[in-house]
Amino acid sequence: MKKQIDFKKLIISILIPVLGGALVGFLTRNSFTDFKELVKPPFAPPAIVFPIVWTALYTLMGIASYLVSQSDASIKPAAIRIYALQLLFNFVWPFIFFSLESYLFAFIWLVILFVLVIITTVLFYSASKWVGYLMIPYLLWLLIAGYLNLGVYLLN
Repeated sequence: MKKQIDFKKLIISILIPVLGGALVGFLTRNSFTDFKELVKPPFAPPAIVFPIVWTALYTLMGIASYLVSQSDASIKPAAIRIYALQLLFNFVWPFIFFSLESYLFAFIWLVILFVLVIITTVLFYSASKWVGYLMIPYLLWLLIAGYLNLGVYLLN
């Protein structure tokens, strides 16, 4: 029997990462001037790509977290806790990278974030393979972010 979609919970699940990401972007906005001056590695996307991609990723993460929270999976509590932890790590990274300009520490933080997202993805996949698939674009983007972060560290 299929469950009804609880649109209020779905919207809240999406808004948590989307608004959290927007808040972090707002709080670190003054640091982007310095970032523009940095030498970046080859194939660095233009600045306009980042808010578009992050909004899409946060939306997918929110949908995935909603689906897990509504599931009967035994791993639900652990999956939601790890999801919240990786989201916290995600929100802290821009402060380390942009505000503190601590590029090596930001890269190490990003590696930890990547591991947390892998764990989240595996747990979400345990609840439903399609929910796990929703996290794959995030993992791929974190690989790009890691390349860019490490490149900025090495080139500057």
